[in-house]
Amino acid sequence: MNKKVTTLTIKDMKQQNMPISMITAYDYVMAQNVDEAGIDMILVGDSLGNVVMGYSSTLPVTMEDMIHHTACVTRGAKRALVVGDMPFMSYQESTEQALHNAGRLMKEGGCDAVKLEGGARVCEAVYKMTEAGIPVVGHLGLTPQSVHQFGGFKVQGKNLEKARQLIEDAKALEEAGAFAVVLECVPADLSAEITKALHTAATIGIGAGNQCDGQVLVCTDLLGMSGGFRPKFAKTYADLHADIVGAVQSYIQDVQKRDFPAKEHTFSIDPAVMTALHENK
Repeated sequence: MNKKVTTLTIKDMKQQNMPISMITAYDYVMAQNVDEAGIDMILVGDSLGNVVMGYSSTLPVTMEDMIHHTACVTRGAKRALVVGDMPFMSYQESTEQALHNAGRLMKEGGCDAVKLEGGARVCEAVYKMTEAGIPVVGHLGLTPQSVHQFGGFKVQGKNLEKARQLIEDAKALEEAGAFAVVLECVPADLSAEITKALHTAATIGIGAGNQCDGQVLVCTDLLGMSGGFRPKFAKTYADLHADIVGAVQSYIQDVQKRDFPAKEHTFSIDPAVMTALHENK
C-alpha cells in the first residue's frame, strides 16, 4: 500500500482490527529505509536523547533538538504517518505553552502529529491542540519524562488503583481528541483492557503485550545496533552492531595494507598531462 497514512487510516485500522506497525527513527536515511519497508507510523521520539545524543535520560532534549530531527525524518518519509515527540517542559507549564510548541513542531518539523506524555492532567492541552488542527498521540504507563518521579524505569499499573487510573487516563485522552495512545511497560492483560475500553483511539504498545492495536520499537533496538543494554520488551531482528564493527575493522585493515582504494575506486588522468607536469618542474 503506497497511499499516505493519515490519522483516519490509523482509526480505520483499529476498527478493522488490523495491527498497526510503528517504529522510532531519528534521521533521513533511516526514515527512507523504514518507509520503504512499509511501516505505518514513525515516531521521532525524545529517546533520541539516549540513542543519538548519549544522555542518560530524555530530560535534556530541547524543542530545537526535536524540530531538527523531526524535519530530517519527514524529508525521508513519504508514506508513513510521522509523529513528533514533545520534549520535557515543552508543554507542562501551561496549555498556551503546549499549543505554541506543538504548532512549532508541526510547522518547523513537518510532522503529521505530535505526542505528549500524561493522562488527565494534559487533556486540556490535547483538546486545544486537536481543536487547532494538531493531531495528538497520548503516552501512558512508563512515561520516561517522569522517570525520577517513578523512581526508575518500572512497569506501571500493577496494583488496582494504578490500573484503574491508567484506564481512566486513556479514556480521558480519547475524549480530549487523541487518535492514538502509546502504552509503555504496562502489564499485557491491563493493556488489553485499555484497548477494549477505547472506541476510536488506537493503542500502540511497547512492552505492553500483543493485544494492543499496534506495536512500536526503537529502530536501534530492532536492528541490534548497540552492543549495550537492550530492554526485555525489545525483539532484535538483526545484529547490525556486529556487522558494523566487522565492516569498519575490514576497512581499517584495507587502509593499513593499502588495499583501499583499489583501481576501481580511483580516478585517472591522461598520462600526457603528468608528463608535461614533470617536465615543467
